[in-house]
Amino acid sequence: MAHKLGFTVFVLNPKDARHYAKAVGLRGKTDRVDAQLLARMVAHEHTKLHAWIPPTPEQREMDRLISRRAKLSAMRQALAMSLRDLDGFRAELKALRERFDKLIARIDQRVKALVEASPDRKQHVAHLRTIYGVGPLVSAALVNTLERVPLKNADAFVAFTGLDPRPDDSGQHRGKRRLSKRGSSELRRLLYLAALSALKTKTWKPLYEHSRKKGLSSTAAVVVLARRIARTAWSLYTHNTEFDPKRLSIALT
Repeated sequence: MAHKLGFTVFVLNPKDARHYAKAVGLRGKTDRVDAQLLARMVAHEHTKLHAWIPPTPEQREMDRLISRRAKLSAMRQALAMSLRDLDGFRAELKALRERFDKLIARIDQRVKALVEASPDRKQHVAHLRTIYGVGPLVSAALVNTLERVPLKNADAFVAFTGLDPRPDDSGQHRGKRRLSKRGSSELRRLLYLAALSALKTKTWKPLYEHSRKKGLSSTAAVVVLARRIARTAWSLYTHNTEFDPKRLSIALT
C-alpha cells in the first residue's frame, strides 16, 4: 500500500534494527520508540539500503514454488531417514517417496511454465544453464532474483546471496572468515548444490583443487565455487551472454 502511494519502502532486518538500537544507546522499547528508531535508521542509512521492489505475480509465485519445493525435499529426506531402520515398512516408504516425487515434479513443471511464459526470462535461463553445474531449478531461482533486484556489480550480488566472507581482523589479529549468510537461505543452498555438481566437471574441478591446495577445507572450497557461480550468473544475466569456460582457466594462471 505504501509503495502504491508513492513512498520509497525499505524492508529492514529486525536483528539489524535491534543492534542499531543498542548502538545508539536506547534504554527502552515501546511501539513509539521503535517507530522513531526505524525512522532514524532509515534517515541515516538509506544510502546503503536497497529500496523494496514489489514482486510481480509471476515472481511471487516462483518464489513460493521454489520455497515449497525445498520444504518437500527436506520432508522426503527426513521421512526416509526416520523409517529406514524399521522393518516391514518398505512398501509404505516407497509409496510416500513416489507421492513426494510426483508433487515435486508438478512444481518443477509449473516453474518451467513460468519461465517459458516470458521470452526474456526464458532466454536468461537458457544462458545461465550454459554454466556447468547449473540446472533448471537453480537457473530459474537466479533469474527470478536478478530480474527483480537490480545490483550494480557481481560483488553486490554475492553479498546479496550471503555467500560473502565476513572478516574479523583487528591489528595483527586475523580472525576466521565466516559467511555473512544474509538474504535467501534457499538461494544459497541451491548455489551450493550447483557447486557440488560443478566440481565434478573438468571446467570447475581445477578451481576447486586450487582452493584445496591453498589449505581450504572441502566445504570452504565448494563455497568458493558457489560464489564464483553467483558472480558468473550475474555477469551472464547483465550482459546477456553465454558461459565461456576459458575465463575460468585464465583466472587460475
